[in-house]
Amino acid sequence: MKQSIIVTVLLTIFTSYSYAKPTADINASIKSSFHQEFQNAQILSTESYQTFTKLTFRMNDAVLSAFYAENGELLALTRNILSSQLPINLLTNLKKRFGNYWITDLFEFERDGQSSYYVSIENADTKMTLRSTGEGWQLYSSVKK
Repeated sequence: MKQSIIVTVLLTIFTSYSYAKPTADINASIKSSFHQEFQNAQILSTESYQTFTKLTFRMNDAVLSAFYAENGELLALTRNILSSQLPINLLTNLKKRFGNYWITDLFEFERDGQSSYYVSIENADTKMTLRSTGEGWQLYSSVKK
């Protein structure tokens, strides 16, 4: 249940405009946890929400986002990816099943050592978000335009 709530929050952030104002101030617990987990990372921005804080950072020439609870617990890690970075089985399955859709958002979601992929696709009539843990795509949400 907790993971479903987190995923829903993250998808909302990635697929819609956010009104949160970035802030330079993050609490000490989050700052300490972040620096222990990502020692050579450069923080690019922070966004504080009611129940979590998002830190966008650069590490090894990649831009990632870490989501922290106020107590400093790392909730999830995400990174936007290109379709060519998907596992080959997911890429071919996506092209085969949804070849008439275009990709509007694609990211890898990591929590507790488990990776999932989320892709938002759309055509003239429908916008869908699909989720995969590596075996195939499942419909996460769908909206008629």
